[in-house]
Amino acid sequence: MNIDRVLQSLAKNEVDYLLIGGVNFLLRHAPEITYDIDVWIADNPKNLERTVTFLKSINAEWGATEDDWKPVPDTTTWLTLQPVFCLTSPIAAIDIFREVKGLENRYDVCKAAAIAAETASGVPFWALSDQHMLEAQLALPVNQQKSQRIEALNKAIKNASDV
Repeated sequence: MNIDRVLQSLAKNEVDYLLIGGVNFLLRHAPEITYDIDVWIADNPKNLERTVTFLKSINAEWGATEDDWKPVPDTTTWLTLQPVFCLTSPIAAIDIFREVKGLENRYDVCKAAAIAAETASGVPFWALSDQHMLEAQLALPVNQQKSQRIEALNKAIKNASDV
């Protein structure tokens, strides 16, 4: 998985996004095994076009069924079919979210509270805030919640408020 290359391509294609999930946690808090990059995109026509351009630039593939996997279409229509898409590419598996459980209809609020961060090699990215990561984590069914992540996020939020 080449996180830097994905983030560079998001920036190059001017995608309005937030890095969420395991990679956000990994880059900002603690080592965690993760197999894909979760990206929450602003759900508007212009950004959907940019997202398709980004996905094509990394040779992403998607299929509505297992037998249907192929390069992503040139149009944005397919991106409106569901709230989350799991895609593959030669550089990473990527999940594209148009909505995030627990943060429904709050992309703009979350983007305003986002954290500008960098990878270890200096690639900039926009990260979902700890508070919003915690809200999303707590909105999951209990059997899908990650207790170590919740504990680390609570600690980070407390430490930030103590400063």
